Amino acid sequence: MDDEQGAIDILRTFIEKTPFLSLQGSTTNPIEALSIIQNQPVDLLFLDIHMPQLSGLDFMRLLKGHTKVVLTTAYNEFAVDGFELEALDYLLKPIAFERFLKAAQKALNVAMEPSSHWQVAEKKDDYIFVKTESKGKMTKVNFDEIVFVEGMKNYLSINTYEDRIVTLLNMKDLEDRLPSQQFMRVHKSYIVALNKIKALDGNQILFKNIKAYVPLGETYRNAFFEALNEKMMGGKK
Repeated sequence: MDDEQGAIDILRTFIEKTPFLSLQGSTTNPIEALSIIQNQPVDLLFLDIHMPQLSGLDFMRLLKGHTKVVLTTAYNEFAVDGFELEALDYLLKPIAFERFLKAAQKALNVAMEPSSHWQVAEKKDDYIFVKTESKGKMTKVNFDEIVFVEGMKNYLSINTYEDRIVTLLNMKDLEDRLPSQQFMRVHKSYIVALNKIKALDGNQILFKNIKAYVPLGETYRNAFFEALNEKMMGGKK
């Protein structure tokens, strides 16, 4: 964030040249910057100090250490204040790429330290787009909305509480794409969302708020109960 677009453009160029950095957003407006940071994880912020609406140091106080900061400024007198707020580095404008890269590498080294409490934000991977029966139509499917998936020869039916999306997909391909911590193959023709399961009744898997059930295949039975083992109390499979 910088109140001068020209300074942002330079940093954007530097970030694009740095393989381990990915630009999540940029702005000249500190309010907008707060919104960006609140809506998506940001590991590292390059932050100008001297800005009319809100100084970079005051902005750092609002962050309360949740995002690491490299300060960028034309003034050297704020360095002590910046480091007292635990800025990772302090870049004086005009910033050379070599100096920028040194600061970025420093941030990466801190993030990679085993004792570091800096949890590098993982990129969200919580949805896919699938082709539907309507020609040219693509539908977004959020993983946390899926209840179960049913195989139907060459098609899959992705069932949510609100919808049933039929798509030309291979069961194995979708199984590989879904996060294994949340989904499990329980039958040659079914994948279920583990957190949507309401109950087990014999070999039937029941779900919250829907009447449909999924059969538990014998081949998948042991792996299924092993996955649920930590959640089970007072009974044996």
